[in-house]
Amino acid sequence: MFNYYFDEARDGHADTVMLFDEIKAGKYDAYTSVYATDELLQADEPKRSDMVALISHHNIIVLPGDEEVDRLSGIYINEGVVPASKRFDSLHISVATVSYLDYIFSFDFKHINRIKTKQMTSIINVREGYRPITIASPSEV
Repeated sequence: MFNYYFDEARDGHADTVMLFDEIKAGKYDAYTSVYATDELLQADEPKRSDMVALISHHNIIVLPGDEEVDRLSGIYINEGVVPASKRFDSLHISVATVSYLDYIFSFDFKHINRIKTKQMTSIINVREGYRPITIASPSEV
């Protein structure tokens, strides 16, 4: 999502900026994870600094990972929800689940924001003692 904020050519750009504006205005509490920041740090400059700055400018809380996040991520991978090659995607979902967040916003329609992932993570989460999490795009807010 961070890259959509700066990429005016993307379909979700306006909705992403609107969501970030609402976060800044205090309408929503926003979170990201150490896994997301690790990905942001792999971007080239100046995009890297711009995306990382969104976190502090919008008071977004960065959630840490832990053994439970890794365990749940492994279940998502082992049960075919997310391919092993896309482990960061499973970590994004598991850190949000373990942190009892309500929503994950993503434009990743290949591995995160798709019917299979939404259904399977709900089933696994309930089985593992967590509640289902809603996965959506900023356009759906």
